[in-house]
Amino acid sequence: MWSILTATEVYNPYTQQQKLLESRWFFVPYINAETTAGGIAHWITTEVAGNLRTNDSDWRASWQAYVNGIITESRPNQITEGGPLIAIQVDNEYNQRDGGTYFAELEAAYRASTSGIVVPLTYNDPGQGRNFINGTGAVDLYGLDSYPQGFDCSHPDVWNGVTLNYHQYHASANPSQVWYIPEFQGGAFDAWGPTSPGYQNCRQLTGPEFVSVFNLQLWASNAKMINFYMVYGGTSWGAVPFHGVYTSYDYGASITESRMLTTKYSALKRQGIFLRSSPEFYKTDWIGDTSTGLNDGAVISVNNTPAAFVTLLRNPNTRAGFWVVRQSGSTSTATSVFRLNVTTADGSKIQLPTEVTLSGRQSKVIVTDYAFGTKSRALYSTAQVFFAGSIGGRDVLFLYGDSNQEHVAAIQLTGTPTPGVLSPGNSNVQFMGTEAGASSANNVTIIGFLPGVQGLVTIYDSDTQLILYADSATVDTFWAPTIAGTTGDLANFWSLGTNETVLVGGPYLVRSAAISGNQLALRGDLNISDGAGDVMLTVIAPKNVTSISWNGEAVSISSSLLPTSWLLGAINRNGSSPTGSDSLTGRITLPTLKTWKFKDSLPEIVGGFDDSKWALANHTQTNIPEKPHYGDGRVLYGCDYGFCENIVLWRGHFTGTGNEKSVNLSINGGEAFAASVWLNNAFLNTAFGNSTNNRNFIEETDQVYTFPNGVAQAGKDNVITIVQDNMGLDEQNAVNSMKSPRGVRGFQLNTGTFSQWRVQGKIGGYTNFPDKARGVLNEGGLFGERKGWHLPGFDTSSWATVSNLSLSSPGVGFFVNTFNLSLPQGQDVMLSLNFVESDGQPYRALLFVNGWMMGKRVGNLGPQTKFPVHEGILDYQGSNTVAVAVWAMTKQPVNPQLQFTIDGMFDGGVGNIRKNNPSWTATGRE
Repeated sequence: MWSILTATEVYNPYTQQQKLLESRWFFVPYINAETTAGGIAHWITTEVAGNLRTNDSDWRASWQAYVNGIITESRPNQITEGGPLIAIQVDNEYNQRDGGTYFAELEAAYRASTSGIVVPLTYNDPGQGRNFINGTGAVDLYGLDSYPQGFDCSHPDVWNGVTLNYHQYHASANPSQVWYIPEFQGGAFDAWGPTSPGYQNCRQLTGPEFVSVFNLQLWASNAKMINFYMVYGGTSWGAVPFHGVYTSYDYGASITESRMLTTKYSALKRQGIFLRSSPEFYKTDWIGDTSTGLNDGAVISVNNTPAAFVTLLRNPNTRAGFWVVRQSGSTSTATSVFRLNVTTADGSKIQLPTEVTLSGRQSKVIVTDYAFGTKSRALYSTAQVFFAGSIGGRDVLFLYGDSNQEHVAAIQLTGTPTPGVLSPGNSNVQFMGTEAGASSANNVTIIGFLPGVQGLVTIYDSDTQLILYADSATVDTFWAPTIAGTTGDLANFWSLGTNETVLVGGPYLVRSAAISGNQLALRGDLNISDGAGDVMLTVIAPKNVTSISWNGEAVSISSSLLPTSWLLGAINRNGSSPTGSDSLTGRITLPTLKTWKFKDSLPEIVGGFDDSKWALANHTQTNIPEKPHYGDGRVLYGCDYGFCENIVLWRGHFTGTGNEKSVNLSINGGEAFAASVWLNNAFLNTAFGNSTNNRNFIEETDQVYTFPNGVAQAGKDNVITIVQDNMGLDEQNAVNSMKSPRGVRGFQLNTGTFSQWRVQGKIGGYTNFPDKARGVLNEGGLFGERKGWHLPGFDTSSWATVSNLSLSSPGVGFFVNTFNLSLPQGQDVMLSLNFVESDGQPYRALLFVNGWMMGKRVGNLGPQTKFPVHEGILDYQGSNTVAVAVWAMTKQPVNPQLQFTIDGMFDGGVGNIRKNNPSWTATGRE
């Protein structure tokens, strides 16, 4: 990510970043992605005169060191070298007209004889623009960027229809390449403003129904490589990275910002395990669909219910069929019931014996001639496939379906049934005879699943096969962890280092599984948020496995419930019922944050403040294309003086004559910014930017600030002080739009001139900032930040002691609280800091936890009030420091109220978390 990398070689965290991304597989220089300047380093936006992302020479010079760094680090991590890297994306979301030659230069660097890069070079096209498929800058593998649902989280039940022409576009644009979607919608971003709905609505907009219908529509187009944006969005720690979004980047993703798994995650997990289980699906021909005519099959509506739509994909070698069905009206919430006619591998025409039901916004894959394990096949199944494969030498097929629907499967059963196992053992599961329409009818048994099946049911258990069925809710509790291979760097990667797995049902999360002799060792998490109690553990493993451990503790296997196909045990959850807002279990007490150390953090408005060491803002030229509106020729853009991040302070000096009555200022800070203005020590006003649920954008203000009588002093030095918030630089909407004119774009006294302007942002600017551990975005230019008051270990003993975070007048105050935590080891406690005061108060707050900026609260806009903070940032068994910089922006008193809350609690957790929270030192500070 360019925003933390520089060609000046001051700081290069690439190696650490690569370690975090070892399983991500792709590196991308420009990322867009709601990041400041789209991920391009801030110094480039001001120091490079040429056009960015073109073949201009100074732009080329700026990316050389970075791309060479990617090459150096990528070479040994390519899959050909035993690493996880399978492709390098040249750039992201661009057009060939402006970027063709630039792409060609990047590709030449990657393909240089000395580079050693052999994996494909790829590209992500925003919309069906056919960029970089052929011609100058063409990549090895073209990919399509698609967000078909849009971003209206205020109306999460209002859907767009599925995109209908994916297959046709691929067939005309790049049919010789695999159909690749490097960025497919996995959520939506939320914007500033009191009417913004919040990320829970975004998760509903793109929830499990969206995952079902829209993801399978991609499958139906024969897409074979799909990357979701996002599966986990997380937190934009440090400065707000892009002015259109707030600190949280939860994104409505499958995993919440607090790291909670959701029903949307369960839907994605089901799809992932199906794909892993279905190698025949990796190679399919698109045969046809309802709209183009499908000779091999048809859907026949029943009882005048809404029409269904089917697409057939078929493996050309095995003739396995994958029939993707959805409602013709993909936004419909009605129930569709239909019969499906199919053609099997041997040419037999079959009407499936039971009806297929789609409950509203639902899609399914109905399989025919489907292989599972090493020797087994299902002739067809309207029940969905969760898992197919081999476990302990037996072919295993695990089917599922909604409990209020009917399903059917025809499976060739083999082997000798296991004595003592009652199959199916459930009155809602019935053997319906054999399939007469199949040429291989021997032992092709039709199995019906009536509505009402609950839990896991053994359908057939023999020495060669195990057939299982469960309702959808039960399937969501199952996991299929891989058993690592014995050798190789890719030992944990399915189909590369291992094809061995087990099935585990019950736990909230299964992190890993290993088999040694007759013991299966499982590690994972149990949800204890709702208190204590046992979790039933269901394991399908090789028959030689007779004992199980969970997080190192032996699990007692219930012999009375032990059919030979399962191992059943109970795991105790070490929790108790919630007892209050600050305690989830009886053993956890969180700090109340009622006592703070306080100090004023705006001495710049006090008479006699010395700004002589600040940067002299005297530039008259700028590489930023949007020039100043008015003034005397001086350019007051923060980036031009090294201050691109967070709050920047400006001080304009003039010698008073007695006739100065006002100053006109044009200030640019991006959407939802603010800037407060003082003359000497007198507050004048605050300029408010705006964004209201992605409407009514105000990135720049132009207003007159009137001086109170007697404040401007004749014959003396008078100072206009501006505290200006920078909300992040623009992404590339046009060439050079990343060069955002953040700062003062116009300044004019009603009479007279300014003798000088001084500017101060983050200490050290974007090059010499002292806190390399926390990075370039972590701090801004407030006095307390420059001093390091937010860092653990700073001595606040001489500060005043206060009981809250209130300010009674405009200004900036720093509040610091130090406390100890002693949370249970071996448990994952998900904590957040919450502002719980009433909405609408005109203040901003910067939230620092052990030195890390974990949130920007904008009280007058919102919507974010909750800021998750993870272990590692917090020391769960030690001392912690929370610092809050409160900026009161009007004369109205403000009273922020902050408290800890627990979002969830899990027994097991992520293990030992390494902390890297450097303490305060005077080095590099004011």
